[in-house]
Amino acid sequence: MSAATQTSTTFDPQCRACTRLAGFLAGVRADRPDYHAAPVPAFGDPRPKLLIVGLAPGMHGANRTGRPFTGDYAGILLYRTLYRFGFASAPQSVDLDDGLQLVGCRVTNAVKCLPPQNKPETDEVRACNRYLEAELDEIKPRGAVLALGTIAHRAVLSALGVRPATCAFAHGAQHVIPGGRALFDSYHCSRYNTQTKRLTDEMFESVFTVIIGFLTRT
Repeated sequence: MSAATQTSTTFDPQCRACTRLAGFLAGVRADRPDYHAAPVPAFGDPRPKLLIVGLAPGMHGANRTGRPFTGDYAGILLYRTLYRFGFASAPQSVDLDDGLQLVGCRVTNAVKCLPPQNKPETDEVRACNRYLEAELDEIKPRGAVLALGTIAHRAVLSALGVRPATCAFAHGAQHVIPGGRALFDSYHCSRYNTQTKRLTDEMFESVFTVIIGFLTRT
């Protein structure tokens, strides 16, 4: 299935709950009328085995195209890896009309709207958490969650009602979460992290190898 089923509990395309973000997007729409410049829905299987949670839409990526991690550098490693491990029908995500499909996997963000300087505020993460909570409920039993970065990790824990102190973020970490599921952590596949080698292809793929092992065993 190429696009995740969106409901009022998992996504609201008209959401304006965060005044700062709504105002910023209005300015972006005025400057770039060809951009999506609105809340970005999740992409992929509506009942996934694996839910991948990023931070927020990028200015010239998801905010432009309307699909998470699509059209900018951050998605290169992600979709290439999804393809290698059998979760994607192609190794690239270019735009909404590229025919890409995800299998058993769904990609979303902790914050659905583009934040200034790609830095959402704490109350904005909290306001969007109800959507993430609903998305987590749609994961198949004994499924997996991959958090890309500390903010996504904490957003997942908040949505699950799990105390952060019990599950510290660390690249490659695996945590037991409610429902027989597992939370896996990775550094975010941003341009900065990949170009500085904080996150290499091998490091990212090793996380997916462990995820596949978990899903296979369960």
